[in-house]
Amino acid sequence: MTPASSPASPRFGLYGDPPAELADRQAGAIQLSPLVPGSVALEGLPEHSLDDMTMLAPPGTLERRQVMALALRALRANASLTILAPKDKGGSRLRKELEAFGCSVAEDARRHHRICTTARPSMPAGPDEAIAAGAPRLVEPLGLWSQPGVFAWDRIDPGSALLLEHLPPLAGCGADLGCGIGVLSRAVLATPAVAELTLVDIDRRAVEMARRNVADERARFLWADLRHGVPGLAGLDFIVTNPPFHDGGAEDRALGQAFVRRAASLLRRGGRLLLVANRHLPYEAVLKASFRSVVLRVEAGGYKVYEAEA
Repeated sequence: MTPASSPASPRFGLYGDPPAELADRQAGAIQLSPLVPGSVALEGLPEHSLDDMTMLAPPGTLERRQVMALALRALRANASLTILAPKDKGGSRLRKELEAFGCSVAEDARRHHRICTTARPSMPAGPDEAIAAGAPRLVEPLGLWSQPGVFAWDRIDPGSALLLEHLPPLAGCGADLGCGIGVLSRAVLATPAVAELTLVDIDRRAVEMARRNVADERARFLWADLRHGVPGLAGLDFIVTNPPFHDGGAEDRALGQAFVRRAASLLRRGGRLLLVANRHLPYEAVLKASFRSVVLRVEAGGYKVYEAEA
């Protein structure tokens, strides 16, 4: 199913992966999170097309208010909306934000989460403003398209900046794993010897922004979860990556380690991996176990850049 597609008559919506012990999930609910490859785009649903929705709210304020507003737009009048989040990742603000939309809210607190239940008012207050505030935009200081909720959406993060400074000339066919909005990919494609570059990200919005930012016929784009494989990608000459180490807002060191193993499986023998990571993350062991040689190219500003040969 394409991101823009939607079922003919949806009834129940599910956004993200809320803990089952904290929120009920309706059977047959439609997944609407952009972080689940193959999900339906919430912004593409017709107005008043849902009878019920459960949402694990994202931590960022602009993103969270936008998806709340999109949910209210998609729900029919008086339909039920359940939203929850960890208290320290936006949960403490849920009630106030829902009330600002004109909702009457019942709130519960369990397992460090705040759980808010409401019925969609007949005329929510200010949803259009919240939707616009979280929409894609051209970030002028970067000269790039981005959107709140995408990793480092309004800046170049220090890890990527360090890798950019120490990126060697590359050649052949490669991939940017966890491409974000395409910052590293643009630098890679500045080298004419690069024949093809596949940009892969788990976030549909990031892939859409990368399409806008990387206008190069050598680029192709995949919305995929690298932990579950990347169809049609193999025998690569090089990979660049600034792997994520958060999943659902919580640090998950296994996520970056999974990127390392996936990169090793995608490279041809002799292929190169260029990876940047926070200094505290334990990637050395998995790099040495997965690659024939590993070199620490630079360490600065709390980050390390590794080059590894498959």
